[in-house]
Amino acid sequence: MKTPGPIISPPLLILETAGIALLVLAWLSVNQYLELPGVLGSGGAALIMIFAGVGLMLPAAVALILAMSRRLAPQLMSHSESKKEKPDDTDH
Repeated sequence: MKTPGPIISPPLLILETAGIALLVLAWLSVNQYLELPGVLGSGGAALIMIFAGVGLMLPAAVALILAMSRRLAPQLMSHSESKKEKPDDTDH
């Protein structure tokens, strides 16, 4: 059995962390637990932070889904051509 490597690479983990931080910042701003300066305190900025946070988290989610599908069903992800019958095939 192979030893499992990292499913999500470090750059994707950094993007995931930044997305979570933006979502937390937007939540704190919308609920007025944190007052952001200037334009960042508006509702439109919070909406942009929410969409940016989700957008930053999407690549890690896609990488995780692809890695799990490759491990669970490797025949679905193989790009080999269909096997042709060999002349010495005994399954007749």
